[in-house]
Amino acid sequence: MAGVGKAIGLGAAAAAAAGAAAAGVAADRAAMERRRLSSLDPLDGFAHTPDEVLKVIATDGLNLHVEIDTPDDLDPDLPTIVMSHGFCLSLRSWVLQRRGFVQAGYRVVLWDQRSHGESEVSEIENCTIDQLAHDLRAVIDATCPEGPLVLVGHSMGGMTTMAMTRHHPELVRDRVVAVAFIATAAGGEGLTDLGFGPLVGRVIGQVGPRLLSQLAPHQRWLAPVRRLGRNLEDVIVDRFSYDSPVSEGLIRFTADLILATRFEVMAVFIQAIQTHDELATLTALVDTEVLVVNGEGDRLTPPAQSEKIVERLPGSEHVIVRDAGHLIMLEHPEIVTGQILALVDRAEADLAAGIAVQQKPRVRRVVLDVAKGRKVRRSRARQAGSDKVPS
Repeated sequence: MAGVGKAIGLGAAAAAAAGAAAAGVAADRAAMERRRLSSLDPLDGFAHTPDEVLKVIATDGLNLHVEIDTPDDLDPDLPTIVMSHGFCLSLRSWVLQRRGFVQAGYRVVLWDQRSHGESEVSEIENCTIDQLAHDLRAVIDATCPEGPLVLVGHSMGGMTTMAMTRHHPELVRDRVVAVAFIATAAGGEGLTDLGFGPLVGRVIGQVGPRLLSQLAPHQRWLAPVRRLGRNLEDVIVDRFSYDSPVSEGLIRFTADLILATRFEVMAVFIQAIQTHDELATLTALVDTEVLVVNGEGDRLTPPAQSEKIVERLPGSEHVIVRDAGHLIMLEHPEIVTGQILALVDRAEADLAAGIAVQQKPRVRRVVLDVAKGRKVRRSRARQAGSDKVPS
């Protein structure tokens, strides 16, 4: 029996080693493919220099990092676009949209949610969606106290927008002309199962925050570990962020954004997201132009979550993007930017014509990023041609 047990143990170890080797080979191949897609990266890269940087004091005294971009020929009658980023990200995740909005003539305000990006790290008890709502109000009061507003929120940023609507309905009623919810949800149930289903999801939801809290003191050792397993890290980031071919540069940018977040911050905000429920709040937006955008392949906030938002907003527009994951604004930037600009145009036109949002039909569309598909095919064709050239 001892010999059998030893054989089984050796067999299991060999299987595990073979599995790890296979995963490593697959990761290496995926990395090679992403390196061939550098032509997908923006010409100006992912860095951005804002026109203005300031600190806004939250209601609990925390410093919030805020950046503002203003076009040279700003029309003061145009609304200011205020953008709230998602969980484990920062305002840098909006880099491609902020450029497009400024080019279109709009003033843009972006901020790092507490404990994210360059904002100060919050006391744990204040890491709640309700507090984020008050933070957003503080940012608006400090940067655009007057004039019309467009609110854009991705993932947890959309939840922040919903919570602010509940806490400060007069601001939304009097000043907000349009709201864009990007890859977000009105309820937190099921959002932490990572696409593995409710059974595994419950385990992840229960164990994940506790594990992250235990790992928090050791986060300083993450950098060397990341370097050793970079290709495998890229596969994981790719799987849960994107659903179409992306470049190595974008994967690196994404991984750096996510893993810049402290583990204890991840843990506490996972719990905040799990208890998030703003379905009833959405009725306060029935008179506001609302756009809901979601990736068809989003494993974190799948289209079914967006549908729950649309069901409560009769005049809303729901756009599902094929071959798109959770970080859709980086994966298909032109589509997201274009849809938000079209939303603002609709809102301004309807306001001028006196058309009530509730009188408009609900619109649902599925779109495909044809331009990106062409770029991918051209990039692969060029690389295939170069591979055939003799050395």
